[in-house]
Formats: sequence, structure tokens, C-alpha cells
Amino acid sequence: MKPRTLKLLACCAIAALAVAGCGKKDDAVTQAKKADVAAGIPAPSIAEVKAIAEEGFVYGLPIVMNYAVMHDFVIDKDSGQWKAPFNGISNEHRVFTYEDTTVVTPNSDTPYSMSWLDLRAEPIVISVPAVDKKRYYSVMLNDGNTFNYGYIGSRATGNEAGSYLVVGPRWQGETPQGIKKVFHSTTDFSLAIFRTQLFDAKDMDNVVKVQSGYKVEPLSAYLKQPAPAAAPAPDWPELGKRAVKHHLDVFDAIDKLEKKVFAATHFFDYLGFALQFAPAGKEEEAIRGKLASIGIGPGSKFAFKDLSVEHKAAILLGMKEGEKKVEAKVAEIGKLINGWQVGSAFGDRAFYNGDWLLRAAAAKAGIYGNDAVEAMYPMTKALPDGTALDASQHKYTLTFAKDQFPPVNAFWSVTMYDGKTQLLIKNPIDRYLINSPMLPGMKKNKDGSLTIYLQKDSPGKDKESNWLPAPDGPIYLVMRLYWPKTEPPSVLPPGQGTWNPPAVAKVE
Repeated sequence: MKPRTLKLLACCAIAALAVAGCGKKDDAVTQAKKADVAAGIPAPSIAEVKAIAEEGFVYGLPIVMNYAVMHDFVIDKDSGQWKAPFNGISNEHRVFTYEDTTVVTPNSDTPYSMSWLDLRAEPIVISVPAVDKKRYYSVMLNDGNTFNYGYIGSRATGNEAGSYLVVGPRWQGETPQGIKKVFHSTTDFSLAIFRTQLFDAKDMDNVVKVQSGYKVEPLSAYLKQPAPAAAPAPDWPELGKRAVKHHLDVFDAIDKLEKKVFAATHFFDYLGFALQFAPAGKEEEAIRGKLASIGIGPGSKFAFKDLSVEHKAAILLGMKEGEKKVEAKVAEIGKLINGWQVGSAFGDRAFYNGDWLLRAAAAKAGIYGNDAVEAMYPMTKALPDGTALDASQHKYTLTFAKDQFPPVNAFWSVTMYDGKTQLLIKNPIDRYLINSPMLPGMKKNKDGSLTIYLQKDSPGKDKESNWLPAPDGPIYLVMRLYWPKTEPPSVLPPGQGTWNPPAVAKVE
């Protein structure tokens, strides 16, 4: 982009946003430039500032999204979504519904138990009870970088009772007796998500019994020793507007100028705050250095309001381009099979290996998703020909041929979401998914196949057992295949398996 064009865009953007122009004092980026020049480092140009903002947005989106969820669940008791204090555990004796809005694309299969871990003062011990081998459960460990750094549960460690140690990035110590395994978080704050299989509504009491056996405690308590001094309480930055707070799709409504200002003035503040609790890995050094060159770093506030007109525009345009790239990547995750995107977008630090765009797309598609070996997530918003699914205009069906259900060791489901918000849908029968435990109560076709009706209105009482209510508008469908089988037929390897999800069909 030519400097003159960028400057014109800058003036238009800032005038529209009613933001003041250059002040007499140097702005934050200029100050960073002067420091770099003094150190013999070339200062970034306006075009480079835009590129850094774009790359920084992609890099930071999952980190900021995670902070927003953590803030709702464990910091802000008035959020309406608060769960428990740090190093406590909250057990949901229910599945998620349309009223749960903090996390996009929530699971409604398994009642959640959650624990946000503060690993700064000492490690945390997670203990699990013996669980019936017929019941699937998992504990996914996900840190502030949104890396899945470990698993406890049916697939990973078995259904026997056991205690496991979770340590922070700076911990150095010996493994205590009685600990089966040590898991290393890359950040000081971390999340343990417990998923416990629910067979049907009558099974909830049994799930509650399993949940009551989950235990989270500091290592000192586990060892019955005096606790070390507590880490100082951080000065948590407050979150702003709920629309940005929930989804951080900062340019969904680009015509709302206040939303754009909020994104620019706060997004990099949240990122800088979170980075102080996340020591940089080798693959992060380059992007961290670029961000530092424009005044964004661990524990620092980004002085957007003090920037020059040109720099404000460069930051805004860069973030907008970053969001576009993330959206495009979401649509490209995996391989397109029968209209479904089948791939793997979740994993640990080694899995991403510095691919920040894939990590951002994974968080946008459904933050806190499992590794492929734990669960696969075929997802679609369209027919095989690319036509968008829209229940306000059409009715649809999804038919599994006889003996062609998803090949899993645990269970599978098909969940309906609003195509715009990626949230569960309020509906007259309080049904958000159809899963394999429901099969005995569903009606099969004469040839042994099973048809699921995807539509906003009831298909009739005789077919209601097979009805998955849809929104009055765009549809987003997600399959969940828990503990997918590895032997053929299998959905693994992702996008190359011998089992393929059937196509959604429009009812003519």
C-alpha cells in the first residue's frame, strides 16, 4: 500500500472515529522507534506497523479469548458465568444449554467440571476416582496459550483412580510419591476441563457421584505440609462490551465504530497482560520481538490513544486484515468431505509449531477443542455444493446408512448451533444434539438407516424422536466423535480416514 493511500485511509478512519490527531509529545510507537534507533535497530515503517498489528492479532487472538473466558469464569463474580475461585473445582450437574454463552460452540454431551489453576506459588494435584469402564471421561489440560498439554482419562490413563501433578513453566522439583504423571503447563494460569459421559437424563445422579470424586488441591495440601507464600494478586484488567467479551469477533460489525475503537484500544492491553504469565517459547521470540518494537509486551499497556493518526490507522487496518485471515483459515480447516470439514486443529506446542494462524482458527471455530486422538470434530455450514445451510429457507436431513455410524470407542453426537453466534439454540423440546446413547429411542428406516431431521419446525410427532431443532436462519453443525477408533473403518488420520461423514441433504 502506498504511503499516501495509507495516510488518506488513516485520516478517514480517525475522523470517523472522532479520535484526536497527533499530539505534541511522541507517541508510544515513536518512543519505541527512538529506543530501537538508539540501540542500532532499524525502526519499523508505517507499513511494517500494520503488518505487525496483523500478525499480532492472529498470534494474540486465542490468548485474549482465553483471558476473556477466565475472567468470566473465575475472576468476575458478577459476570453471570462465574464458576469457582482459582484452584477450586466447579461441577455442572447438567449439560450446557442456550443460556451458556461465554464459550462458543459449547459441548452439550458431557456435564462439565472445570478448574482454573494458579500455578505460580506451587504445583497443583488433580486426583480422579475409579470410573466404570463403560463410562467415558477425560480431563483435558489447556493453558493460557490454548495448548492442550496433557490428558487424564479413559483413553489416556485408563479408568483407574490416580493422582497427577500439574506444574507451571518455572517449576523445578522432584516428583512426589503417589503421583502417576507430571504435566507441564506453558503458562502460570491454566485450565482443567473434565468431561464425564452422560447416558441419559436418568443417569445424572451417577455422573454426580463421579464428579464428587474429582479433587483439585495444592501440592502442599496433598503432602500435608505448610503452604508456601501466596503469589500476589494480579491487577486484572476489566473486560468491556459483552459482544467483544464473549466472542472477540472484533470486526463482525465493522459499521459499529465504537466496537472498532474498543478492539484497538483494549485487545493489545489484554494480550500484554496475559504475556507476563507466559514465558516465550523459541517459536514465539520473533513475534514477541515485533510486538515489542511497537510498544506491546508482557505486562505493558498499549497506548493506542497516544498514537499518531498514521499509526492508529495502521493498527486498525492490520487487525482487520488479521481477522479476515482467521475467518478464511476457519473455512479451510481440514479436508472437505461430503460438505464437512474434517481435520485436526487442536494440540500442544509441538503440534502448532508456531502456526499462529491455525491456532487462532482453532480457537475461533471452538476454543478448548480436543486433540484428534481424543475427539474429532467434523463441522459444516453448507451442503456439499457449497450452498449455505439456512433453516429459515429450507429443511434438511442427515442420514447414516445401516452400520455406518461414526466409528468410536466412546460415543458420538451431532450438535446444532446458530450459524451466526455458534451458540446452542433455544427450542421447544430442549434438544441441542442427537447422540449415540439416544439411538434406542430413535426410529430407523426400513433399510436399517437412520435419518435425522434438521429443521426449525417439528417434522411431526411420528418423526420427532429424530428431530434436531434448527435456528430460524443459518445453521452450524458439529459432530463430536469421542475417542475415535484407529483401526479401519476410522476417521483417523484426520481427513484421510476410511470413514467419511454422510452429506447433509436439502429436502425438496
